[in-house]
Amino acid sequence: MAKDNDLGGETSQTMDRGLAVIALLAEPAHATGLTVTEMAQKLGVGRPVIYRLVASLARRDIVIRRIDGRICLGVGLIHLANSVWPGLRDVASPILRELAETSGLTAHLTVADRGEALAIAVVEPRWTGLHVSYREGTRHPLEVGAAGRAILAGRGGDDRWVPSAGELQPGAHGLAAPVMGAAGLEASIGLVAMAAFDEDRIGPQVQAAAKDLAAALDH
Repeated sequence: MAKDNDLGGETSQTMDRGLAVIALLAEPAHATGLTVTEMAQKLGVGRPVIYRLVASLARRDIVIRRIDGRICLGVGLIHLANSVWPGLRDVASPILRELAETSGLTAHLTVADRGEALAIAVVEPRWTGLHVSYREGTRHPLEVGAAGRAILAGRGGDDRWVPSAGELQPGAHGLAAPVMGAAGLEASIGLVAMAAFDEDRIGPQVQAAAKDLAAALDH
């Protein structure tokens, strides 16, 4: 029995360290990867431990070793994350629908995917004759456009809405607010239009929708 308990403890410790490696590499400051030595120092474990963890995670494409020897997150983690999106879309859809119908503009939910903003849910208003068609799966750098910059603002604790004009497409106007307080999620809710809109009217609606999503995910 003691032997079984020891094995269980060892397995738990290995899992905990593996998750610590993933969390470390996921930090924005480490987007270009870390060396084995750097990870060992930051996690306070020996290099052989990191080598074993990296080898195990690499077999599942959770991490990759670049040509320069630095370790980065791999596509396997993206595939795992993508399995979460359907459930997230289910929760967000009614909130996006209400926002789109109230504003008359195309609403979207965007998440941070490494250094990019990824639109995972889009809802167009049903009562307007002309609105922007914005596709799910659209990607752009986090630093460009309202949706990505709102996510970056949320990282700094700022929940205010962020406007944009012509950053992703000439003539397009956007506004987004970060989804704050949802554990493990970096996201924003936004609106996009091909004409300027009243930011003072639209902004509070978007900010309220972002808060509604955070509250729904917290339950």
